Amino acid sequence: MVPLLLLPLLWRGSVQQYPGYQLRGQELVIVQEGLCVLVPCSFFYPRDARYGELYMYLFRDGDNLRRRSLVATNNPRQQGNTETQGRFRFLGDPRTDYCSLSIRDARRSDTGVYSLQLQRGHYVNYNYREKKLNLQVTDMTEKPDIHFPELLESGRPTNLTCSLPGSCDGGRPLTFSWVGDAFDSLDPGTLQSPWLTLTLRPQDHGTNLTCRVKLQGAQVTTERTIQLNVSYAPQNLTIRIFSRNVTELKNSGNGSCLQVLAGESLPLVCVANSNPPATLKWVKVNGNLSPSQVSKPGVLELSRIQMEHEGKFMCQAQNTLGHQLISLNLCVHYPPQLLGPSCSWEDEGLHCNCSSRAQPAASLHWWLGEEVVEGNHSNASLTVTSSSAGPWANSSLSLSRGFSSGLRFSCEAKNDHGAQNIAILLLPGKSVSPTGVLPAALGGAGAMALLSLSLCLILFCIMKARRKQAARKREGVDDEDPVMGTVAWGSKKQPQSDGPPDQACPAEDARPSVEEQELHYTSISFHEMKSWEPQDQDATSTNEYSEIRASK
Repeated sequence: MVPLLLLPLLWRGSVQQYPGYQLRGQELVIVQEGLCVLVPCSFFYPRDARYGELYMYLFRDGDNLRRRSLVATNNPRQQGNTETQGRFRFLGDPRTDYCSLSIRDARRSDTGVYSLQLQRGHYVNYNYREKKLNLQVTDMTEKPDIHFPELLESGRPTNLTCSLPGSCDGGRPLTFSWVGDAFDSLDPGTLQSPWLTLTLRPQDHGTNLTCRVKLQGAQVTTERTIQLNVSYAPQNLTIRIFSRNVTELKNSGNGSCLQVLAGESLPLVCVANSNPPATLKWVKVNGNLSPSQVSKPGVLELSRIQMEHEGKFMCQAQNTLGHQLISLNLCVHYPPQLLGPSCSWEDEGLHCNCSSRAQPAASLHWWLGEEVVEGNHSNASLTVTSSSAGPWANSSLSLSRGFSSGLRFSCEAKNDHGAQNIAILLLPGKSVSPTGVLPAALGGAGAMALLSLSLCLILFCIMKARRKQAARKREGVDDEDPVMGTVAWGSKKQPQSDGPPDQACPAEDARPSVEEQELHYTSISFHEMKSWEPQDQDATSTNEYSEIRASK
């Protein structure tokens, strides 16, 4: 009689857990509005071979047992209420004790407490009241996910996908849209899909990409923004030139020549646009670079520019995706450097040659007293022939025999960076045949230079006369001090059989004729050209002396 009395209680659902009945699953589930959630669940109950088909029922609890509403079941002969029908669904086969629940398109009205009930034949009708599901539906705060390959490479098509975590098939429909600078060239119609194929460009690196998702039927929009990391080979390779406190950006692939004045310092910085950053390397075509010149990556330090620095420099930028080369031609400019003049006696008269090396090539001209002669010129008394090739300029001067004693002429070279002048002074001397090669150079045409040379000539003759006087005294000859006259300073001539081996200073009042005059000279050696700016900023011609040697 006792089992018969308990049977109605089983049909109405048990109020406490009986041996062999057990439910495992989450007791609290939180889901955002419009999204989906899967609630794992498994159960156990006593088995009997006489049992029939097993059915599961999910009820939403009300104020009492009679007000419970059925929201989901696997019994095909029964249906849940219309509000939850199709959104709450059992998954899997209950014969495997699997009672997991799928909730799609969660709504605020779904918030509540739910309980599971099992029914099998007339002997099992059990309500798992000891463990219920508490479902909470909150506002939408989820953001989309943007999926793309780990490496975004420029020039290669890339597939991007936007998805909303928590959404599922059969849930609330979603509307997608893409926004970003990388989509300028795309048809706007293609940007209304969760899938997108895009060919990225180097300029897309570092730009933003946004995916927006809107839930249909609700005023809810969510979005996510990422920054694109696009890999690309080096490009836009340039050389930055720092000179005279001025920064200049130079695209040097056009073969142009950078003009630099000798003696200046020139830092060159190679800059490349690439991702990942490129390795930068400087090389000099047909030359070597010292380690101190390339102490920093991409930086080339050229201190005190010299002529050997002239040539072609190349910078190479390379990363894993490619490389790029650019070149810079360096042209060294410097003021004139005079070679000569060198003079020689010829049958027609005196012939002098003058050469200059400069960058840019200097203009060469001759000064005869206060008169300047340049280019090609010819008359009865003189002939000037000039030519130039590359940095060299050459000029020759031919004077007839009619020139007078004390004639002063000079060769001058001049360009934008300076000028150099070397003078030749013809002084009277003993009568000799005007033959032989006479190199002549007197640097500077100013009055101070001539005064210094005159003092040297006087001192030279006094010392020579005193040495001869001392020698005669030792030989018993007591002569008076000679009177200083014409000075043959550094004169060069061919030896003659009837001429004396040495030259004396003649009497002060001796005045040889034009036929007796000699060419006297001095040499000025410039050991090192140095950069020098005169106090007068308008001056362009300078004369510097480092050593003066007189020879005979």
